[in-house]
Amino acid sequence: MKRKKKNVIWVFGDQHRAQALGLNGDPNVHTPNIDNLAASGVHFSNAVSGSPLCSPARGSILTSRYPHKCVPGHEHRLPEDQPTIAHVFNEAGYDTAYFGKWHIDGYHEEAGRAAHHIIPPERRGGFKKWLGYENNNSQWDCWVHGGEGEEAFHYRLPGFETDEMTNLFIDYIEEKGMEKQQGKEDPFFAVLSVQPPHDPYIAPEDYRKEHTPANIQLRTNVPNVSRVEEQARKDLSGYYAMIENLDWNLGRIQQALQAVDLAFDTHIIFFSDHGDLHGSHGQFKKLSPYEESIRIPFIIGGEQPFYEGRKTGNCSLPFNLVDIAPTTLGLCEIDKPEWMEGTDFSSHRLTDCPVDAEPDAAFLQSVIPTGHGDSVDKPWRGIVTKDGWKYVCFEGASWLLFNLNEDPFEQINLAHNPFYLEKKRQLQERLQKWIEETGDPFILPKTC
Repeated sequence: MKRKKKNVIWVFGDQHRAQALGLNGDPNVHTPNIDNLAASGVHFSNAVSGSPLCSPARGSILTSRYPHKCVPGHEHRLPEDQPTIAHVFNEAGYDTAYFGKWHIDGYHEEAGRAAHHIIPPERRGGFKKWLGYENNNSQWDCWVHGGEGEEAFHYRLPGFETDEMTNLFIDYIEEKGMEKQQGKEDPFFAVLSVQPPHDPYIAPEDYRKEHTPANIQLRTNVPNVSRVEEQARKDLSGYYAMIENLDWNLGRIQQALQAVDLAFDTHIIFFSDHGDLHGSHGQFKKLSPYEESIRIPFIIGGEQPFYEGRKTGNCSLPFNLVDIAPTTLGLCEIDKPEWMEGTDFSSHRLTDCPVDAEPDAAFLQSVIPTGHGDSVDKPWRGIVTKDGWKYVCFEGASWLLFNLNEDPFEQINLAHNPFYLEKKRQLQERLQKWIEETGDPFILPKTC
């Protein structure tokens, strides 16, 4: 017997690493709303960004397709014939809405600010309501657009991006609350995608004043090199402030749902597209397979514990970006279409959901490197396994091997230690299966 159709919301920031949460033990940041969402929901503690770069990650999130078949690199466009999760929800009778950063329309920023690039309605992923921008990188000067024809608009938000986008998102929630009061029961799928805590690391004063570079506690794997430590502390003081601001806005969204009597009808999924290194291993930003770059928050909450059979707790299975769309559909009892490649993990939240075949590893990819500074300049592939191993290689050459159980900060690279040759062979065989299963043309090393 099917339940009444539930609403579902995505809330995600850009470049928010999983380690930067109170619930994951970061002493620098306070995230009470995110932590409470996890405490009353399900926390996927081993969620990863299978491609830690904005455009490929967003393509995978929206389509459940791996980057080499969808959005392979920075500033690459989502294929116009590729359906998204919004098309599936539309067919199921849902209203669909998207607010915020898009970054899959293929605009090249060398031609000018992407915030002023107008994405035509036919390239907005099938969302019925769309209010956003291609890319911004300027949280206090954010331009948004939407509509079409005579109803098209393009204007500058009056304040800090996360606050202003949340205001617009809450307006949408209030509209849905009014519809419910009027007896309209159409469910909705709505997305809030904001740029923070992506660089530049500039935050509202009330949050920034709580974080000074001198008080930042750096991760163990940030090397004792003056220029690295100095940049990491400076950047992190703004980064943590933006995360706390995002946490506050998540609380505002929850309050808005409660105020219009939609809280018990709505799943909230909180996540990120990828992480941020902030000096770990002497590197910055993303596009690296290290933990700070690939680990993301992924939390399903939004309703009281055990309400109508809701599960709570932790899921430690490998969870990838391609799994987000199938899991979201599963929460609403909608079957994933054949073109989606990910796994439905909704049974870890709902007691009577069918259990999908769950992977033993997550597949990692950098298909087309950006060539930007502070990034890895070669394509690479890798896996993280259910039992805590990570293996990464370049074309034709092994690169990294870590036992994350004993070395969570990845300080001992075992890839070229003959003692671990058999383990490396096993992991390369599993990686080869991923490559074959997904039709990836990447060439692995011939031998380990």
